[in-house]
Amino acid sequence: MNFNRTWALIERDLRKFFRSPALMMTSMVFPLMQLVVLGYAFGGKVTGVQVAFVDMDHSVESLKVREMFNGIAANARTFHVIDYDSEQKASEDLRNGYVRAVVYVPQDFSQRYYHRDRPRIAFMEDNTDQFISSAILERVQQMVEQLNAPEVEPRLASQIQLNTVEIYPYIEYIKYLLAGSIALSIFVVAMIGGGITFIDDKARGLHEGYLVTPIKKTELVGGLIGAGTIKGLMAGMVLTVIGGMIAGIPRIWDPVRLFYLALVVTCAAIAMMSFMFLLMVRVDDPLVPRATFGVLNTLLFFPSGAVYPIQAFPRWLRWIAVIDPFTYTVHALRNLTLKGTGIEGIYMDVIVLLGISAVMIAGCLILFKRQL
Repeated sequence: MNFNRTWALIERDLRKFFRSPALMMTSMVFPLMQLVVLGYAFGGKVTGVQVAFVDMDHSVESLKVREMFNGIAANARTFHVIDYDSEQKASEDLRNGYVRAVVYVPQDFSQRYYHRDRPRIAFMEDNTDQFISSAILERVQQMVEQLNAPEVEPRLASQIQLNTVEIYPYIEYIKYLLAGSIALSIFVVAMIGGGITFIDDKARGLHEGYLVTPIKKTELVGGLIGAGTIKGLMAGMVLTVIGGMIAGIPRIWDPVRLFYLALVVTCAAIAMMSFMFLLMVRVDDPLVPRATFGVLNTLLFFPSGAVYPIQAFPRWLRWIAVIDPFTYTVHALRNLTLKGTGIEGIYMDVIVLLGISAVMIAGCLILFKRQL
């Protein structure tokens, strides 16, 4: 064994490493970022959940219930209470995902309370997210126990009962995780098509063939992003159908639902493909996309709420979720697969994904160089 030749190979790799600041950054700094993100993305306390409060009694006793919610919102901050005048409107917003629960005080609440006729409060929850629904239910149960606590003498006949209504059947975690898995499959295709393949083509000299043709920059960028979008759509829909069948999603073959699913997957594929292309448009080192794959997976997948609710994240991590295309993909897919909503439950996510795509494609056109 010739140590000098072995050392020459080691020296060559070290020189190549130090000549790539981006590779050094991904190898040293990003793992620390991954540790921080994973450390805060799980096990947080659920706060700021949108809860609808419908008071049809408008009495002193119903006001006490509302004050209890104000106390929880001010201290534990589990709830952000929104007053509604109609139970029907609150139920519609619950099904469309604008609120997570509805607390309904019926019109005869105070009358039954003073007659000691077991007054009732209705509680409807969105149980598609077991983390949030469990946190809300625990707080509401604590509130009811406090309302039932005796002041001077036991008031067994006037104790308030909480009737819990789950508007969806029990949601297994595999169903809950399906939306995140679909988004992840789209991202993997975007990473390969928008990152690794593009850089490998540059390294092998294939990209030079494009540059000697009269094709325009916009056509070149559009063709590359379009090809990746088609591959992302194929991968996303295959996982949607097969994963939906494995998870037991009802009516997965419904043509209208499949159309909305394809719409969301297409918008997500465009957003993620243009995002990856923007990151790699000026990169020449083929090692950079491979080094950043795991890091980008962590930074985009976990803060999106795919495995744990965003409401449990610290404030700085919620801001990552706001600009993360995974967030809107997961939310729209969950509304379609778990809640069975239509366009009213996904149109905002589609608009945001298209907006992200427009910004990313504009950046690609600005940064793309039609020369070596």
